[in-house]
Amino acid sequence: MPFKILKKQELVPTIHLMEINAPRIAKKAQPGQFVILRINENGERIPLTIADFDRKKGTITTIFMVVGKTTMQLSALKAGDNISDFIGPLGNPAHIENEGTVLLVGGGVGVAPIFPQARAFREAGNKVISIIGARSANLLLWEDRMREVSDELYITTDDGTKGHHGFVTDIVKKIIESGEKVSRIVAIGPPVMMRSVAGVTRPFNVKTIVSLNSIMVDGTGMCGACRVLVGNETKFACVDGPEFDAHLVDFTLLMNRLAMYQPEEKVSLEKYKCGREGCTC
Repeated sequence: MPFKILKKQELVPTIHLMEINAPRIAKKAQPGQFVILRINENGERIPLTIADFDRKKGTITTIFMVVGKTTMQLSALKAGDNISDFIGPLGNPAHIENEGTVLLVGGGVGVAPIFPQARAFREAGNKVISIIGARSANLLLWEDRMREVSDELYITTDDGTKGHHGFVTDIVKKIIESGEKVSRIVAIGPPVMMRSVAGVTRPFNVKTIVSLNSIMVDGTGMCGACRVLVGNETKFACVDGPEFDAHLVDFTLLMNRLAMYQPEEKVSLEKYKCGREGCTC
């Protein structure tokens, strides 16, 4: 059964939103989970985090960045088009309960999976403080939506074009040092950002959770490509996670594994671009 794209929008350069009709997945989806899609029967299967879900409308919203052949192909689709396969929800849901004050940190496209968690933590009775960051103001995602689900919202940009001129870690440290009793921190974004957040929070012994969705491939535990070292134990990000204790994750190994297939990914992307443009490379 094909899955229809109901809405397609480029939010900021290279980052796209898709709202997809998937009633059965929407009925079960929880914050922190992901889906696997395949554009057509010859396509690659890719995992994407769930940015939002609407049980009444029966829709799943996902936000993705164009980084390779399949995401570029996906970005070319439009409302009314169909996706061949759309599977989920997969992965373990985020741990949501009333803990007091929760700090949510989203970097770049990581703001997308942070949003449903912020909403859920607030609905559970927590005080929600959110920090969202990007390289520049024109790359910030869902500022208005994050403000709606947060008691406090901080914005950072690397170039200072909006909010704090600096990194999300600057605000994380400032909040902790202010005496705010933070029970849990959830950080999702580029691995280097998540590692930096973990480094800031470790001395304060604040529970810090990160999502390792970026390393997933198959998404079902079959391929083993998403092996990560957590507390000196081998875990699969897709079936054991995608969320883990940030203070136990071996980020050096994680980032080395993320870079393993970059040459092949580059070749695949160039061949796809070449095919679209009709060249003979």
